[in-house]
Amino acid sequence: MNLRRYNIYFNTHTISGIIICAILYVIFFAGSFSFFKNEINAWQKNESDKGGTYRNLVFDHLLDSIGQIKELKGRDIAFYMQHNGHASYVNIGASQDTIVANKAKAIAAQKELAEKKRLAATNKGTAVKDANAKDEKKKKRGRGRRGAEDSMYFTYDLATKKPSDYSDGYTMGEFLYRLHFLAPLNQIGINIGRPFGYTLAGLVSFIFLFALISGLMLHWDKIKSNFFVFRPGNKWKTVWTDMHTALGVIGFPYQFMYALTGIVLIVNSVLIIPFSKYLYDGKEDEVYAALGYNDNTKYTYLYEPLSTTFKMGDFLDKLESKWPNSHMNRIFIKNYGDKSMHVVALYDADIDKNFAGSGRIVYRVADNKILFEKSAAENGTYLDYVKGFIYRLHLADFGGYPIKIIYFVLGIMGCFVIISGILIWLVARDKNNIPKHKRIFNFWAANVFMAACLTMFPVTAASFIAVKLASKVDQSFIFHVYFYSWLALGVFYIIRRNIGKTNQETLLLGSVLSLAVPIVNGIKTGSWIWVTYRSGANDILLVDLLWLSLGIIGLLIFKKMLQAAKKEGGNVKQATSNGPNNDIKKNLPPKRAFALKSNPSTEV
Repeated sequence: MNLRRYNIYFNTHTISGIIICAILYVIFFAGSFSFFKNEINAWQKNESDKGGTYRNLVFDHLLDSIGQIKELKGRDIAFYMQHNGHASYVNIGASQDTIVANKAKAIAAQKELAEKKRLAATNKGTAVKDANAKDEKKKKRGRGRRGAEDSMYFTYDLATKKPSDYSDGYTMGEFLYRLHFLAPLNQIGINIGRPFGYTLAGLVSFIFLFALISGLMLHWDKIKSNFFVFRPGNKWKTVWTDMHTALGVIGFPYQFMYALTGIVLIVNSVLIIPFSKYLYDGKEDEVYAALGYNDNTKYTYLYEPLSTTFKMGDFLDKLESKWPNSHMNRIFIKNYGDKSMHVVALYDADIDKNFAGSGRIVYRVADNKILFEKSAAENGTYLDYVKGFIYRLHLADFGGYPIKIIYFVLGIMGCFVIISGILIWLVARDKNNIPKHKRIFNFWAANVFMAACLTMFPVTAASFIAVKLASKVDQSFIFHVYFYSWLALGVFYIIRRNIGKTNQETLLLGSVLSLAVPIVNGIKTGSWIWVTYRSGANDILLVDLLWLSLGIIGLLIFKKMLQAAKKEGGNVKQATSNGPNNDIKKNLPPKRAFALKSNPSTEV
């Protein structure tokens, strides 16, 4: 490879990698845990999904229960099934019946007026302020997925028949899953026309793709000879370089796949804009409907009550007998209780039968007629296979626990690649020919990156312990525990300015807390590892074993680090004492040290 190409690949790889390293580490670390989202949810609630079965008549029970507190006539009702198969997000829209809609508005206005009067009676000085704040909060909450004030959005467990608000039912599994595509950043108020967190995650995935390709081209000439090279006995820069190269090449197919599928899944809203503008007259909802993500078909409301009796459970039972090798994905009920009532069911084929099949049926209730039908297990389209291929590869929901564990290990390997890359970048720029102000900037950049990345391990373990010990866990609690502890620990190690200590102490703290996770779970709930193993609660058992393994491996690595540091210190001491004088000590280059002005050397 000529020098010009080498410099192009080297600079592209280095610059793109250092720009996104910290955010990419968050994506990989949180994403590795999100493979076990359902298992973490079961562990937190101490309710194994092994018994998560239900009969379809529970849908009728749910609709009857909602109908007792809210008039369902004329509403669109959607069920979005979760991956565990027995929980669903339920979205109930505003009624198209003007009588029902006006009645709901009047009731909402009366409640609002009564609340303002109550506030005025209890505290006149702050009544107006509280009322306005509450109105503003409702406006923000009532837009988007929840819709108008008359709509409802909640989570419902079909097996236990327990409803919960999205915020109240928030779990660590949901948090880590959404953190891996930076969803919490959507709430910070940066308006760029699109959700800021999703856009940033997509941009990082795009830059990551450049870093991967340029890194592969950089090592292409020596990829065969360097693939098996690992020299743990050499100096630390050599160890980091070998680790970065070997793990990067080994995990390249996995990382490339994730960068590519992440771009498609996260930035699909950006990619869809041209199609919606030129092919669908700017109607993005129609694009998503054409792609099979949603069904926004509107049926004319007839203001005629439905004369026939509709049972949701019977309809789903017949559909399951017709499509035995498939499972429900989404159900849409249009114009509930009206003569124009339709039911749209979206099904996915079982992965062991069809890797990417999807089915759809449109049923008109009034005359018991099927308007459209496409089997989930047969007649797969090009769109079905493309979507299925991307989703299966990214979510790792095929192959069971072995595939998830392999994905988890590869994801953690990606974190090691990022950390070693930061250290290589720092050491390569700590040379005498580089101006001191640039060296200081490089050190502080690496110091901030390392503190932000390495503290995720103990913070995540501590958050698992916190949600198990707390009496009430909701979205606000998880956000406060995780982000405040992450901020405090990160700032502490940034101020400390010792990357070596940051590495050792976060590893030790994270390992100890990891070992404490299954112990706290056993003390709090009685679900010790041997208990969950005997009862067959494999999901809860897997989470405990995962943290136990991380703790043991972390302590072993910490022990090796101490032994290496002690051995290196002994070698340096011996080298300085063998000469006739101590001048050799002054001439030795500083190992893993960066001597800054007015500061002692800072170990890496």
